[in-house]
Amino acid sequence: MHTWDERGTLASVTLHSDAHTRQTQLDNLAPDGQKARLLLAGQQTLSHLPHALTELATIFADAGQELSLVGGPVRDALLGLPIHDFDLTTSARPDLTHDLLERWSHSLWEMGRDFGTIGAARGSLKVEVTTYRQDSYTIGSRKPTVDFGDSLEGDLTRRDFTVNAMAVRLPELTLVDPCYGLDDLVAGVLRTPVSAQQSFDDDPLRIMRAARFASQLSFDVAPDVMDAMADMAERLQIVSAERIRAELERMMISPAPRRGIELLVYTGVADIVLPEISALEKTQDPQHRHKDVYAHTLQVLDHAIALEDPNDYDAELLGGPLAGPDLELRLAALFHDIGKPATRRFEPDGSVTFRGHDHVGASMTRKRMKALRFDKQTIAHVSRLVDLHLRAFGFSEQDWTDSAVRRFVRDAGDLLPRLVRLIRADITSQNKRRVAILHAANDELTRRIAELARQEEIDAIRPDLDGKEIMEILGLTPGPEVGAARSYMLQLRLDEGPLSHEEATARLLEWWNSRH
Repeated sequence: MHTWDERGTLASVTLHSDAHTRQTQLDNLAPDGQKARLLLAGQQTLSHLPHALTELATIFADAGQELSLVGGPVRDALLGLPIHDFDLTTSARPDLTHDLLERWSHSLWEMGRDFGTIGAARGSLKVEVTTYRQDSYTIGSRKPTVDFGDSLEGDLTRRDFTVNAMAVRLPELTLVDPCYGLDDLVAGVLRTPVSAQQSFDDDPLRIMRAARFASQLSFDVAPDVMDAMADMAERLQIVSAERIRAELERMMISPAPRRGIELLVYTGVADIVLPEISALEKTQDPQHRHKDVYAHTLQVLDHAIALEDPNDYDAELLGGPLAGPDLELRLAALFHDIGKPATRRFEPDGSVTFRGHDHVGASMTRKRMKALRFDKQTIAHVSRLVDLHLRAFGFSEQDWTDSAVRRFVRDAGDLLPRLVRLIRADITSQNKRRVAILHAANDELTRRIAELARQEEIDAIRPDLDGKEIMEILGLTPGPEVGAARSYMLQLRLDEGPLSHEEATARLLEWWNSRH
């Protein structure tokens, strides 16, 4: 069974379970072969839904209620991607939803009950079921007002983008697409079910979601959506920092975060949520005496992403393996040069300098990430990477002693794999000879790190004598002098590598006697 609207666009379809019959049906279904291919991919994915989900749909149907898979899971199924989250929508009000889920599940959670959402689990299967609804914000409010609705089609039209406004009725697997999301999925474009102005006015966070989905799906954004983003960016001020941060995180770990960053900057949304990145784009040198810092930043981000998930050979040259997507590395790449506008100086000889931009940028990074309510560890790690990203500068021009390499590793700590990648990603010169020299220097540094690590287990550098041994040798009790002695032994360890116990004792006594 299938129906068509006056535009010749598929409104709903039920596909046959037999593969041959289904393919014949698709061949005759639509003039657009790509649309048919998406439908086939969706049918193949949805035909393997967990049996427990069908049981749940039957429970709702027996109670006279509708239940549909909705939004992202439907979009991903049509794209041939696996379904990770089972988001469901229903005609049942929350009290009835609770009762019906209670018959089916072994556990329930109701944190979203005020918004019509009840969560449940049965075995490893987790679902969230939301009553048909429509959200809106009142002036000055940070939380939406929820009004429950009575139809699936009405619920779909209140969603953020048409590609997320499709549903599959359960258990019969009927695709419902009143907003032509399938067309936009084929076209690879983000549109809103209603006017973009109205959609963003209803929920300003959708402005951020546009950037996130542009990055996640590698889709273009419709012109009217971009216009509304620019016109309504200020509305984001009523949205909590936590919700904005969550969208930024999802955008940054998506396959193409650069698309989202460029969209935020182009529309002026970055002025509200990432003003430091906007400043990079706006701080241009009219005499072109230095390269475009904004374009450079986007290149560094792309390079950093390309260095994630290296093979075994590359891992040793990059300070160790690093699974992607890595949020901390990507954020550090985005923020690494934000201190440049504040430190830019035009020198008398015509050159441009940014002295101290690493330290200034680290401070700015901490401030911005705190404002966005990132957790303390992520803030500490990302700001530290920004602070250290120039530490290897000059390695190509002078030989580093083993002591200098040890200090570099010690200062990087657990961030070493990210720091080495950030430093390598920061090589974006148009001068091919210079790039070759810098890459060779980077390779040599990481080779030296790996060599020292094998020789000395550098990840666990400690003085050759611990505090207890120092006190016994020098006849001391706990106090500042023990700390000074330990610091000396640690410095000796960094400068000269491991010493025998006899040699370490002799050096300690020599140092101690020279002080007294």
